[in-house]
Amino acid sequence: MDGTGELGGELVDVVDDSDVVVATVTRHEMRANRLRHRAVFIAVVHPDGRLLAHRRSGIKDLWPGWWDIAVGGVVAAGETYRGAAERELAEEVGVTGVDLVEIGRAHFADSDVDLLGCCYRVTHSGPFEFADGEVVEARWLTPRDLDSLRSTESFVPDSIDVMLPLLHEPLDFRSRNHAGPQ
Repeated sequence: MDGTGELGGELVDVVDDSDVVVATVTRHEMRANRLRHRAVFIAVVHPDGRLLAHRRSGIKDLWPGWWDIAVGGVVAAGETYRGAAERELAEEVGVTGVDLVEIGRAHFADSDVDLLGCCYRVTHSGPFEFADGEVVEARWLTPRDLDSLRSTESFVPDSIDVMLPLLHEPLDFRSRNHAGPQ
């Protein structure tokens, strides 16, 4: 639910290829017209290297019930990428006061969505709170676990396309500079 009390009524900035705001519309209008907008993706990585994946609730306006490898969502009108990432972490998994590390930016477009995304990584071992109702299940996954789950379940395509390449090949969800559990 958004700050207006109506699902889909929150305001979203529409951006051009250079990430310059060209309009501000409701989330509903952005979805209905597949307008390019800003989004954030946050990989939550356990100190031992496992990635937190979660299954989205049935109330989500896009890809309900699908698995996701990133916490995140749409950046609100006038909000910064970092501010949106902090808000989404708090709302979706109850995490605050962590060091957000930006790991990349990317464009994603398919028949459902067109976005410019800013990707972050945080190291956190939990516990997590799923108070806003957007997450119905979560699991820690190794790269092998992720491959196995992807073979049987639907995953949110923007997170897979935008975030997964930034987590490094061969898949190791920790940063390349990671020296061990923190």
